[in-house]
Amino acid sequence: MFKLSLVIVALLVVFSNAFVTPSSKTTFGVTSSQQLETSAPPQSSTTKLLDYIEESETYWEGEYPPSKVLGPIMSKMPSGLLGMISALCLGACVYSCVQSGLLIREEGAVESGSWVKWYYILMGFGGPLAWGTHVASWIQRKNGM
Repeated sequence: MFKLSLVIVALLVVFSNAFVTPSSKTTFGVTSSQQLETSAPPQSSTTKLLDYIEESETYWEGEYPPSKVLGPIMSKMPSGLLGMISALCLGACVYSCVQSGLLIREEGAVESGSWVKWYYILMGFGGPLAWGTHVASWIQRKNGM
């Protein structure tokens, strides 16, 4: 029980650190604000925001993002292939749901847990994967790939 409590407290500390303002974070005993004072002249918050937006790889203007937001592998895949992958993932998810539904109707399946199959659980992840790959396919189609 002590180990579980220790893990929960450690995770709480790690996750709460994500919400600390950047000016109060320290790096090797030096705060971020001290580093900014010594390395660059002060800038207004609007200038900092505009600089961040220009440097950001996931920021775009317009209806759809550039292909580079899909990462190094999916950004090079054509839209048709991503669409087929999406259809296969959706098919696997639907198949696993239907088969699990048929197995749960068997006599004593709920009491024994025999209707739960690892491969149907694994195929169930096809639903979220289908959604993601169909969005990637749409992005690639809009970008002419």
